[in-house]
Amino acid sequence: MPELVKVQMLGTFSLTCGDVCVDDSQNRSKKVWALLAVLLCNHGRVVRQQELMDLLWGEERESANPASALKTTLHRARTMLEPLSRQAGGQELILSLAGGYAWNDKVPMELDIESFENGCKTVQKGTIKDELLHAVQCLDLYHGPFLKRLGSESWVVPRSAYYHNLYLKTVALTLEAMQSQSLWEQAAQLCYTALRNEPYEESLYQQLMRSLLALGRQSRAVSVYEDMSRLLLKNFGVMPDQESRRLYREALRTVNRQTVPAGVIQEQLRENSPITGALVCDYDFFKMIYQAEARMVERSGNAVHIALLSLSGFMNKALSRRSLETAMENLQEVIRLSLRKGDVVAQCSPSQFVILLPQANYENSLMVCQRILKAFSRQYPHSPATIQTMVYPLEPATGIPEN
Repeated sequence: MPELVKVQMLGTFSLTCGDVCVDDSQNRSKKVWALLAVLLCNHGRVVRQQELMDLLWGEERESANPASALKTTLHRARTMLEPLSRQAGGQELILSLAGGYAWNDKVPMELDIESFENGCKTVQKGTIKDELLHAVQCLDLYHGPFLKRLGSESWVVPRSAYYHNLYLKTVALTLEAMQSQSLWEQAAQLCYTALRNEPYEESLYQQLMRSLLALGRQSRAVSVYEDMSRLLLKNFGVMPDQESRRLYREALRTVNRQTVPAGVIQEQLRENSPITGALVCDYDFFKMIYQAEARMVERSGNAVHIALLSLSGFMNKALSRRSLETAMENLQEVIRLSLRKGDVVAQCSPSQFVILLPQANYENSLMVCQRILKAFSRQYPHSPATIQTMVYPLEPATGIPEN
């Protein structure tokens, strides 16, 4: 009896039979792997030549004779699969039938997308508390996007989105069941794994923070929030939502649950390896400092100003993502070194920094901005970025005006 052929399409595309394995890193021809993918996804039926040509070449005009190109691609695919064919009892894996081609279903095959889909559906239909082990085994099959190297193919895109959404839905159900049974360690590990597959899903960070708080790892929960905040700001220009901030405040409040000696608290509050220049912090921290400063201004009447520095390209055109990130990194260092230790700066959008200037009047604040502009121009004379500045007074007990 032929040996079982195991096919993985979630993440790496590979076919394994016994100790023989071929994967899409060995043969870089996308057309060969696209042909295999179509036949495997449609195993059990004959795929007509015209359908294959439409799926593999579409509107491309790289071949004046697509039928001949298909035969060449088929020959290359069979040649690549020869070691697997021998391992599978010498049977041909791709059959030529009337009007088209088909995967040989006489060779036993295990397709990961089918096992994954069936497993997820079983979990979602059943009582999740009784299906935890099955759910974890099912989720372990998801190693990444469906046919990652072929992800731009028109027929791959909707299927990739379908499996990804199925994965996230099953993860959410599994996490809910784990947390209801106080399986916090398992829930945290599942969150870490899921975030490798979907690093921008804020609900996963929230579930991770809840699990870490339940495990008493408040400091780690704080780090998770700060990492997420930087990621969302850098990639989407948004801040975490209200629930994320609530969990963050809870983590900060409970870092020290027991009575702590004054000396230990002083040590915790002390800045590690203090460096020259302004204090650079996350935007959430900046808002707290701003609000505290606004309250003090209300009592003292001291002059405090806010400076907003915005980056753009020449003639206000948008910079490329790489150019913007490089310019922002360079500008942050210039700002830090151009300011006093009592000044505070934070990135408030993908292209903007906001600066708090205590005890600085309007004229002094304008001079500070000019000093930053000159320093940046001097250090990065060939930068494609231009900087616009705006200065306005901090009003007592008010928030920062929206841009």
